[in-house]
Amino acid sequence: MLYRLSTYLMLLCLCSVSLPSWAKISDAEAVNMSGLQRMLSQRIAKSYLMIGQKVSVKEAQQQREMSVALFDKNLITLKEYAPTPEINQGLTQVESVWLGYKKRVLSTPQREDALTVIRQSDEVLKLSEAVVKMIQTHSKVSAARLVNMSGRQRMLSQRIGKLYLSKSWGLTYDGLEQDLTTAINDYENALQELSASNLNTPQITEGLSSVKRIWSFSKAGFALSGENLYVPTTICNTTENLLKHMQTITKQYEVQMQLADNQKNKANLKS
Repeated sequence: MLYRLSTYLMLLCLCSVSLPSWAKISDAEAVNMSGLQRMLSQRIAKSYLMIGQKVSVKEAQQQREMSVALFDKNLITLKEYAPTPEINQGLTQVESVWLGYKKRVLSTPQREDALTVIRQSDEVLKLSEAVVKMIQTHSKVSAARLVNMSGRQRMLSQRIGKLYLSKSWGLTYDGLEQDLTTAINDYENALQELSASNLNTPQITEGLSSVKRIWSFSKAGFALSGENLYVPTTICNTTENLLKHMQTITKQYEVQMQLADNQKNKANLKS
């Protein structure tokens, strides 16, 4: 019951990032929202694997359905925002791959289809990553890098969960172990870099300290998979906790980026 409530609150928090399709979003909001798409690509696949393995099935079904709906809604908003032909083209490419992925992940999970789902999730991730970078560059605000990096931590938490669940279901493909190791190392390195930023507010610093504590606990669970001892429910819970905290922190970095963008615009008006 407690986990179900936590899942509902997480979904509510994620949905708050999405705006009505008619709303005009800023560059800071666009970096955050496009980064959220990156996370959703992995979260949806993770939910598919959870359902297939009968891990917290009701919660996973809710995650999958709401994540798919949120991806669709955000995609519409981002396409209306698209300030350059290159960003618009990038979003069109995301959409072309997303449609096939969406159809497959909403079907009843089957073990024989799981590797295809994993591959498609990586394709959506790759194209979404390119869009985030284009929007970051377009913004011309240095703080956008922190929004991107913090938002990427959300994705990595879900990617780690996805890859862990792939192993616990007995799935395998060339590079699976390396993908999981890389995701864990990337999370660790980015957490250290974010913690060292001179743009961190006291609230961000406190939030990152909480993430470090959860992360230390999570790594103990990851290590067990090397001994073929799997605790999928525990890993799903801890990766959800990481996502929840990084969602809050990313929003706080978005505010810092918006302030920097406002200052840049004021300076341009004076010049």
